Amino acid sequence: MLLMYVKVFLVGGFICMLGQILIIKTKMTSARILVSFVVAGAILEGLGLYEPLINFAAAGATVPITGFGRNLAKGVIDAIKEKSALGIFSGGLTATAAGVAASVIFAYIFALIFSSKSKNTK
Repeated sequence: MLLMYVKVFLVGGFICMLGQILIIKTKMTSARILVSFVVAGAILEGLGLYEPLINFAAAGATVPITGFGRNLAKGVIDAIKEKSALGIFSGGLTATAAGVAASVIFAYIFALIFSSKSKNTK
């Protein structure tokens, strides 16, 4: 069990480290890095390379944003198998609906509980 925690930490940490390197060494905005990671997850899933990573590191591969891209691609792939070309439009939404809904609901709850404050920029 300890070995699994180490694998999760190493893979998840490596993904986060790549993001931090991109922030420090490039002029990419956070949004572009985010989109790049989602696209990378989708491409890796399309090539069949993300599933072995999940088998190796479980949550270390599924929790970072690349896992969201993977879920989008997997949803589209599965929906195409079931519904043919119409699956392109519905597959990704169906596969990620629960996660997106949970994010919106929790964001709303926390917005009610906590008040936001502007940063003092000088």
